[in-house]
Amino acid sequence: MESEKLFDNKALKRLIIPLMFEQLLAILVGLVDTVMVARAGEEAVSGVALVDNINRLIIQVMSALATGGAVICSQYIGKGIKREAKKAAAQLELLMVVTTIVLMGICLVAAGYILRAVFGDVEPSVMSNAILYLKVTSLSYPFLGLYNVGAAIFRSNGNSKISLNISIIMNVINIIGNAIFVIGLHKSVFGVALATDISRVAAGLIMTACVISSKNPIRLDELKMLLPDMAYIRKILFIGIPSGIENGLFQVGKIMVVSMVASMGTTATAANAVGFTIIDFANIPGSAMGLALITVVGRCMGAKRSDEAVSYTKKMIRWAYYGDWICNTILFFTCPYIALAFNLTSGGKKILITVLRAFAVTSLFIWPLSFTMPNSLRSAGDVRFTMIVSIFSMLIFRVGASFLFGIVLGVGVLGVWIGMFIDWGIRSFMFTMRFASRRWLKRGSLV
Repeated sequence: MESEKLFDNKALKRLIIPLMFEQLLAILVGLVDTVMVARAGEEAVSGVALVDNINRLIIQVMSALATGGAVICSQYIGKGIKREAKKAAAQLELLMVVTTIVLMGICLVAAGYILRAVFGDVEPSVMSNAILYLKVTSLSYPFLGLYNVGAAIFRSNGNSKISLNISIIMNVINIIGNAIFVIGLHKSVFGVALATDISRVAAGLIMTACVISSKNPIRLDELKMLLPDMAYIRKILFIGIPSGIENGLFQVGKIMVVSMVASMGTTATAANAVGFTIIDFANIPGSAMGLALITVVGRCMGAKRSDEAVSYTKKMIRWAYYGDWICNTILFFTCPYIALAFNLTSGGKKILITVLRAFAVTSLFIWPLSFTMPNSLRSAGDVRFTMIVSIFSMLIFRVGASFLFGIVLGVGVLGVWIGMFIDWGIRSFMFTMRFASRRWLKRGSLV
């Protein structure tokens, strides 16, 4: 009976619905920033867009560490050993703080060098905006890391409402900050970056207070838990390092593709940046299901219930598809009106509408298999397979096909997106075959 399972439908919905709203709010931060920066023209939008690719890489590193910690905590909870889950959570906090401080220092010292090395010869006005935005936003990395760690800890215990509530606060602060710094004080790129920093600092501090609260079942209640313990760190990094390499190189590949778009001019760069901001909305159901699968499959593996891990994955992939079909159908028909919200040229709007419609049609068939399903494999410890497939597909198919269609054949921005769709298709095929073989279940519990 369903009541005898680790998660009934009601428990799944309690986990997933807040995650969907949290994903929506996280995307709204980027959207509000893009709309605000658009007031200063395409040079400002392009500069921020270039940095967003660097920031996404940093966030992917944070996400990999958080995923590693969430998997280990979930498996300990599934096994019924909450004391060990507490220790794993503490080591995750330590790893995240150290990592984000190092990343912040690198960006502060070498922002200009990093951007020029990655994106090459872009317009001077775009580059100056990009350097400013990267330096200012890098100050908030440690606090964003604290927020991500706390969200992972609470999700591993089946609680996604905490991160949703804090995300609401973060968005409100960001919107108010943008109104003050951009609209009121006319600080443009600096104002947007400053508002983002303040909202992330607030979110990180509030989340930390929740993590150490007595209401948290796996609270950090002893300072000595934060002393390095390699037994737990190794377990977290077993998931975190392959995931970090996968996410990091995946984002590096995306940056390589963006650099191709940057060579097509400011209009193409701005349209491409806005497009990637908008498609995140259509991906919300699949992204939320992917985050929930980390908790659900992790608990199943910890409790040695691999059949339930398979059953939940199938169910939640179906749900991801239902949400994907609804969101992308809406996107296909509304994208001409969405384009009006951004200060793009007529050429930029035409590019934007074309790529959004291509995305909406393609995503209907393969996005959940490409990005939601792999989280089940990772939660069962099958991280090397997902890493190898993702890196291979990104470098060979996305980067290679983007260069072929976008540059060699002269298709432009749409050609770059076609390369992305080909990458999705390869990932979907490989992950589906792996899931069907059940080889991803062989490792069993990591704890």
